[in-house]
Amino acid sequence: MRQEFQSRPELDEALALLPLDEPFAPFALPVSEQPQVSVIIPVHGKLAYTLACLRSLARHRAQVPFEVIVVDDASPDASAATLAQVGGLQLLRNAANLGFIGSCNAGATAARGEFLLFLNNDTQVTPGWLDALLRCFAERADCGIAGSRLVYPDGRLQEAGGLVFADGSCWTTGRFEPRDVPLFRCRREVDYVSGASLLIRREVFRRVGGFDARYAPAYFEDADLAFAVRRLGLRVYYEPASTAIHCEGISAGTDLDRGMKRHQRPNQAKFVDKWTAELAAQPPTGTPLERAIHWRRRGRVLVVDAMTPEPARDSGSLRLCAILRLLDEQGWSTAFLPDDGRASPAELDALGALGCEVLSRPWVADLPRWLREHGSELHAVILCRHTVAGQYAGLVRRYAPQAKLLFDTVDLHFLRERRAAELGGSSIMARQAEAARRSELALIEQADVSFVVSPHERALLARLLPQARVELLSNIHDVHGCRQPYAGRRDLVFIGGYGHPPNSDAVHWIADEILPRLREAIPGIRVHVLGDMPDAARRALATPGLEFHGRVAELALWLDRCLATLAPLRFGAGVKGKINMSMSHGVPVIATTIAVEGMQLADDVNVLVADDAAAFVAAVLRLQRDETLWQQLSARGLDNVQQHFSAAAAAAALHRVLD
Repeated sequence: MRQEFQSRPELDEALALLPLDEPFAPFALPVSEQPQVSVIIPVHGKLAYTLACLRSLARHRAQVPFEVIVVDDASPDASAATLAQVGGLQLLRNAANLGFIGSCNAGATAARGEFLLFLNNDTQVTPGWLDALLRCFAERADCGIAGSRLVYPDGRLQEAGGLVFADGSCWTTGRFEPRDVPLFRCRREVDYVSGASLLIRREVFRRVGGFDARYAPAYFEDADLAFAVRRLGLRVYYEPASTAIHCEGISAGTDLDRGMKRHQRPNQAKFVDKWTAELAAQPPTGTPLERAIHWRRRGRVLVVDAMTPEPARDSGSLRLCAILRLLDEQGWSTAFLPDDGRASPAELDALGALGCEVLSRPWVADLPRWLREHGSELHAVILCRHTVAGQYAGLVRRYAPQAKLLFDTVDLHFLRERRAAELGGSSIMARQAEAARRSELALIEQADVSFVVSPHERALLARLLPQARVELLSNIHDVHGCRQPYAGRRDLVFIGGYGHPPNSDAVHWIADEILPRLREAIPGIRVHVLGDMPDAARRALATPGLEFHGRVAELALWLDRCLATLAPLRFGAGVKGKINMSMSHGVPVIATTIAVEGMQLADDVNVLVADDAAAFVAAVLRLQRDETLWQQLSARGLDNVQQHFSAAAAAAALHRVLD
């Protein structure tokens, strides 16, 4: 009610709506002999809205070929004559008024695309709208239907997927909320999506018999289609990355006793009669919306880390995003809170694609306040790193006593800091390492389960805290495979951001000792450093053959042409993502003993171990001269990632802890 009576502009300028009063002049739509998508638009009058919709399609084209089919349902105005002048448009004309259902089914019969996109004529599409829907199908093998985020012309959210209650009544979630509220910015399974912008495979649409004619001329056909698709074992997804502006009410009005809307109540009775058994599993009428939205999920899991993960930034981010993806696949509703409160639009969208709600500012002020309001909803809380877990473990116990408290060490900080202190001979760093040790061990004792990334760390904790439950949840990598042969490979690569102390020490060692010796043995060889690097450090480390490229978008482009990657780490802990990443692309690795610790690697079997500059030079020379050795290391490195660092291994650990 408050939102309805607030004063606001009629249009949100950020949406860049096309005007309805633009004089008609012929224009053209994209055409293709082999369209991947058939966009089907049923129309009955309202020509100005139809033309604006078509102009938006012409403006915001997709990365895939598509065709546009308009089904003129005996319009009372000049729609057919005008639309015939639009180039590239396939115009079908119903001899009699068939209604929304009959027109959509007629358009589907004429369609040639692999996918059918049903679109209301009172919508306007936005950049990337169709690509995002197709991406949902590509990333979710069980996707049967994907629907857009629908917004009003004034910018407010109109629909973020629909709910169906046990009595057959429906509710469109998110109505009148700001369109970027975190809850509605993440992809999630829903009961149905509106036919105003709905994507489905043509073959699946055919299998279920299209829109059911019992609901003619309209209403409940979209919910019915969703239930039919779900009966095939597929799911219905709301896709927030696809936005369509919908002038709701233009096509059908809003009065339930007049016009098209008068069919809404009787069609609900037909829907209940058809789906009685399935409706018994739906939330009862009166279920709070927050609970109903998560009805299809097994429970809610909160994850807290120091900052929002960005996979291109560091190994820990890559691992955390993979964990969030696995939690979603296992049926959990996930929320992520960055302790620094920050999340960029790109980060919100990336985690949203994993089905994860991001609790960042300005939407969520801080974790204590959020826990007081939502702690009772949680099945588990994962606190990452001892610096974060130390702040919030007590609050979780207080406000979410029923939730499992899981401590993700990421790596044992005290072990890494102790080794750094020993390498540098620093008593100050030694005291810091001891403080970290006390903090981490206390948290491991307090947690229900603690995660470590390497067998070495699990064995260490078994000695220090034999009563604690410690699970191995290591790095998680896709196995990309070796895409380029040995021939033509030459230079070396180091992966890692300078802000991580073991990495900065390694780059200094490369610049000061390893690379100069390498260039004596192999003139012209270069080491490419991929990762964030401050300008001051670049200048200080300037050495012939050492090239800094910063954070790169496509790591594979570098790994496809390098001879090997280097991991000259002289201190550290945990599992090294730079090694996993290289091996997942079939690239041999030359690393120190500490770098390969706990990674199930053996010298001369699946890695080359070198602990001084001369040994690094010797290892590079061996790889340069021995193609058979290179191929063996490539194949065995791939096997190592598949066996120990795959999604399947991590998924098993999460099942053990959460089921």
